Amino acid sequence: MTEPARILVVGGGYVGMYTALHLQRKLRSGEAEVIVVTPDPYMTYQPFLPEAAAGSISPRHVVVPLRRVLDKCKIVIGEAKSIDHAKRTATVTTLATEEEGTGAVEITYDELVLAPGSVSRTLPVPGLADYGIGFKTVEEAIGLRNHVIEQMDIASATRDPAVRDAALTFVFVGGGYAGVEALGELEDMARYAARYYHNVKPEDMKWILVEATGRILPEVGEEMGKYAIRELRRRNIDVRLDTRLDSCADRVAVLSDGSRFPTRTVVWTAGVKPHPVLAASDLPLNGRGRLAATARLTVEGAEHAWTAGDAAAVPDLSAAQKGQECAPNAQHAVRQAKVLAENVVASLRGEPLKNYEHKYAGSVASLGLHKGVAHVYGRKLKGYPAWLMHRTYHLSRVPTFNRKARVLAEWTLAGLFKREIVSLGSLEHPRAEFELAAGGEPPKTK
Repeated sequence: MTEPARILVVGGGYVGMYTALHLQRKLRSGEAEVIVVTPDPYMTYQPFLPEAAAGSISPRHVVVPLRRVLDKCKIVIGEAKSIDHAKRTATVTTLATEEEGTGAVEITYDELVLAPGSVSRTLPVPGLADYGIGFKTVEEAIGLRNHVIEQMDIASATRDPAVRDAALTFVFVGGGYAGVEALGELEDMARYAARYYHNVKPEDMKWILVEATGRILPEVGEEMGKYAIRELRRRNIDVRLDTRLDSCADRVAVLSDGSRFPTRTVVWTAGVKPHPVLAASDLPLNGRGRLAATARLTVEGAEHAWTAGDAAAVPDLSAAQKGQECAPNAQHAVRQAKVLAENVVASLRGEPLKNYEHKYAGSVASLGLHKGVAHVYGRKLKGYPAWLMHRTYHLSRVPTFNRKARVLAEWTLAGLFKREIVSLGSLEHPRAEFELAAGGEPPKTK
């Protein structure tokens, strides 16, 4: 009897979860053991983060519990710090590492699937680390929702015009999906919430989108991108193209065009960069720090190493020009995961591998409730039809029937009842009241 192969999957995002899911379905009993190392016990469906921030979807329904979905896999909640593929080992820190005081653990493997995804790409902007808010995780999305409503409460209560103006000024940096959709949904929510404030009106709020290039939402095409700009400006959203954030120190957003905006809210969505574990491995990287991958989703020049998604530079075989790479988006990641799992199983069984090839279907983007843009299979849609397509597409793609049913139920109920405008910012500091009662200091809010 031979020992079952050990397959180590690093990452629990789109590629990590779907690869492990396909592996547990395709592998025979005792053929291989699948270990998934992930910092969170859930997979986040990021296209729903803007709706979660706006209160259209419960945060619980934006995430998929990995232990339930991957019931035949071993889940390790931890962070891969380095990988020595020559020795087939990964150094991992877990939640118990600090408590045990024994340092990181080493996990050995026979096959490696490296799909840690990406992290936010920041720039050395003064004040960004102190006052900036990200928008990549469900915690950040809910924190931003609470923050926006809290700023409206501050503006309603203060007698200082300068404090009020800063509280009602919201600056979003980055004109990609995350920035535009987050701004669109939150502006919608805040405009609705303003009707319940006796002294805050929608026109009192300033919403500013800062984009370093000359266009937004490049994935939906130039025409739809221009429409999105017109739609945002029609809602009195200040869209600044070819503009950068130079500083946000002292709660003042300074832009490259010389504009200065006192603000308590700077949301940073200006791109992502490869996960640091890639540089801490002995696997080959391309010039932008992503893993050099083949069309079979193997790592170039490294046997028994596989990759896909944001971490991988996968050649796009469907592109008109040779040498192009697949865009690092969810559409490719989900489909790559299926091919990757099939190739891993084929490799274990000595069968031939197949190439990944998928022609990009298009993109959809929401600009708020009942508003959107889409460019799918050559067809361009805008307004309500695009928004409906956005919801339909992502409902079909969110993992598990359980999540699909819950999201659909929430959307249905949202159409029958009024929006929730409650801020639960205290959830971020659950011990604050007890600490204060026990003589401690209250937490500082940003």
